[in-house]
Amino acid sequence: MRNKPKTRVKTAKGRKNSSTRWLKRQLNDPYVVEAGKRGYRGRSAFKLLEMDKKLGFLTPGMIVIDLGAAPGGWCQIATEKGCNVIAIDLLPMDELANVKAFQMDFMDDKAPDILKAELANISSDGLADIVLSDMAPNTTGHKKTDHLRIMAVVEAAYYFACDILKPDGIFIAKVFQGGAQDILLSEMKKNFKSVKHIKPPASRKESAEQYVVATGFKG
Repeated sequence: MRNKPKTRVKTAKGRKNSSTRWLKRQLNDPYVVEAGKRGYRGRSAFKLLEMDKKLGFLTPGMIVIDLGAAPGGWCQIATEKGCNVIAIDLLPMDELANVKAFQMDFMDDKAPDILKAELANISSDGLADIVLSDMAPNTTGHKKTDHLRIMAVVEAAYYFACDILKPDGIFIAKVFQGGAQDILLSEMKKNFKSVKHIKPPASRKESAEQYVVATGFKG
């Protein structure tokens, strides 16, 4: 993406310096600008787009489960590729064609069964081709605590994926610095043919986020 002259943002009365810095970063972020031009709901859409460009896992007719979907950028990319999507997020999400969205916390005990019931409605075998997870709990600022919290979410998404993926299915989840813990990574390698970490270009350089990509589910 081409660089453009940077937009300056003045600190308005009543606006915190941190808010001014955030606004300046947004206005000068080429991915944010490009997302606006393409009608994507956020710069995060490019993360999935770039991972798919590298690995080519999204194909027409696939059934995709999107965990932590709001505002819907990943859903947009998946449906552009011809996939049907079941999405869930604690936050509301505007409707999209070929997307069935549920507003609830995936960590709620009832959530997996609700997703499975919807999956049974659109899949002849009740199974999905891909499980995507862009979920991340709110950070506390305490590194070890935040790592444990994100890993709890990743583990929940992973075991759900193992429960509903078709053979050769794919699981992709956001993790942070250090990636998946050794025990979980070892489990993934037992159940998937390939497990790797990817940091797509759209992921900010200063961010500790990356994605664990597990392909070839053994069933």
